[in-house]
Formats: sequence, structure tokens, C-alpha cells
Amino acid sequence: MKVVVLVSGGMDSVVALYQATEDHEVVAALSFDYGSKHNGREIPFASFHAERLSVPHEVISLGFMNDLFSSDLLQSGGDIPEGHYEESNMKTTVVPFRNGIMLSIAAGFAESCEAEGLVIAAHSGDHAIYPDCREEFMQSMGEAIRLGTYADIRVIRPFIDVRKEDIAARGHELGVDFSQTWSCYKGGNIHCGKCGTCVERREAFQIAGLEDPTEYLDSGPLPDKPVATR
Repeated sequence: MKVVVLVSGGMDSVVALYQATEDHEVVAALSFDYGSKHNGREIPFASFHAERLSVPHEVISLGFMNDLFSSDLLQSGGDIPEGHYEESNMKTTVVPFRNGIMLSIAAGFAESCEAEGLVIAAHSGDHAIYPDCREEFMQSMGEAIRLGTYADIRVIRPFIDVRKEDIAARGHELGVDFSQTWSCYKGGNIHCGKCGTCVERREAFQIAGLEDPTEYLDSGPLPDKPVATR
């Protein structure tokens, strides 16, 4: 199947790109510059891996999201919260309907490339905070894209039922150089080690039993996972 892969430059989407080259014919890797604090750190890594795999890489600018949307993840927003990635304060980093917008644009791009599928790296660890990563949303969005394209484009979610440590393990098997990926939402020169995405990254390597090649400003004890409440 000919597919387009959404690649931010983070570890999940990069592993999805490598996995897709094993399973499909990848016609393009697609990144979005939507004004997040870490876009400038992520996108060069997306380009690096696309070039390594000889996959064309396209970057689509969505600057209106930074101008008009409310989220601390955006350059126009407030400070990035610190702590466990499933803490309720991480909701301030949600960019409203981000995946819906990106998948809609990617669907039009994919049909124009004569692709038959879109690959997105949403995983089960995203579900607690991000509503547009959950199974119900992905199923509905996938059906809308299928119905709205002549090519019946399929949304492919290889990691929807696994956690980040499983993605790390799979990336290790595929030979992904994780030092050439970016997670930190703060977007500095070095991963902060304390924001939700840094905590998730550190935890994933620990649980997977893999060496973490990432340099962190803070490598202290990881915060406890919050207790689930009804």
C-alpha cells in the first residue's frame, strides 16, 4: 500500500516512519509547523530520518494555530507544565483538535499523491490527556477520511494499542537512532527532563530496559504516576 506518514520528529512518529517502510511503500513524510515551542527542534529530525530512508519530506505551515488557538504548547501560550505526563495539569498543552486538523490536511495531500493510507503514531499512553488521540476519535476520523476521499484513504494507527516503551523497543529493533529525535515540549537546546514529554521519554527507556541516549538538564527521580480517579 502507498502511504503518507505524519512525522513530527519525535520518537513515536520516527519509529512509525521506519515501521511503515517495512510494511508499505512510503511516498512522503509529512510534518506540520504549527507554532509549537518545540517545532524548531523536532522538524529537522523529521527531515534527517526521511532523508536517511530516501523518503520525500514535506513541511506544511499552520501558523494560524499559533495565532488563534489557546494552548501552552504554542509559542503564544504560557509556560510548559512539569510533572508526570498523565497529570491533569498537562491538559494545558493540548492544542485544540490538532490531530483532526492535521489528518484532514494530510488526507488531501495523500489523495493528491495517489496514496491509499495515512500513518499516524498515536499510542495508548496519549489517551489520558489528548482526546484526539483516543480510539473513538481515530475510528471516527478514519471513517470520515475514507468516506471523503475517492481513494477510500485508510488511517493506519500501528501503535494505538501499545505504550511508549513498546515503541522504544520496536524502534531499537528497527535501528532507529533515538539521539536524533526530540520530545521536550519546552524546545530548548537540551531536553529539560521534567516536562511531561521528557518524563514519558525517560520512563519509556527505563521500562523497555534500553539505554537512553538523550541528554537531560535534570535526570532526577521520575515523578509518580497519578492515581486514577473515577
